[in-house]
Amino acid sequence: MAQTRSSQEKDIYRPEPATLAKVQPVTEMESFFELRLDSGKELGHMPGQFVEVSVAGIGEAPFGVSSSPTRQGSFHLLLRRVGNVSSALHRLKAGDKVGIRGPFGKPFPVDDAMKGQDILFISGGIGLVPVRSVIQYVFDHRRDYGAVTILFGTKSPADRLFVDETDEWKRQPDTVYLESVDRADASWKGNVGVITTLMPKITIDPVRTVAVICGPPIMYKFVLMELNKMGVPSERSYVSLERHMKCGVGKCGHCQINGLYACQDGPVFRYSDLIPVREAFR
Repeated sequence: MAQTRSSQEKDIYRPEPATLAKVQPVTEMESFFELRLDSGKELGHMPGQFVEVSVAGIGEAPFGVSSSPTRQGSFHLLLRRVGNVSSALHRLKAGDKVGIRGPFGKPFPVDDAMKGQDILFISGGIGLVPVRSVIQYVFDHRRDYGAVTILFGTKSPADRLFVDETDEWKRQPDTVYLESVDRADASWKGNVGVITTLMPKITIDPVRTVAVICGPPIMYKFVLMELNKMGVPSERSYVSLERHMKCGVGKCGHCQINGLYACQDGPVFRYSDLIPVREAFR
């Protein structure tokens, strides 16, 4: 008799229908998506996890969830139009259907290593997408955390994400929010330069600060060097490597980094665990 998968395994492989509640362009290349599972259930994710999204007749791709599980009723994605699936999603509208598998992966340790600590968020470009989930979670449990510092860098003012929401973050108690752009335009009055130019402008206690970092590969190298200069121990820095994702269940090998599978051992990793793994930030 042929073996059959367990009910839990079936859930991993079978997409669940979901409806797009909102689709809104954010930049020239990115759009915001609000989704609801047709079952009426919550997604059940934690900050830093990802889902597999399928479009009928096109395929499936992994995307980080951009909203906190504390914001119930729906969940958010923000996608850059770069491949077949993301391009197809950008052509959809509110009311259209997609398939959802997940959530997958290890999240940020919001209820463990981060609780009771000061939090330093460092995001570059679309790296703010999964980090937004963590920021929302921290603000929705504000008394459980210390001082919050958020650093965000983009190529230009036109590439900024969640603009209305970042204005709210600035007004949160015991919070510092700083932004930088690589290239300014006539409207920009803020900092100009790569994100590391913001780091000398902040004051942190390195022994009680946990760093949450997500951005393009080149950003990690220089941000982690600056954190080392500031005295933040490598075991107190957490990075997301969700760009490596593919199948989500450790079968395709696309996300393998030496002996690690980013979709199962990550996508969130403690930096100290990755120091011997040079390929992680390429």
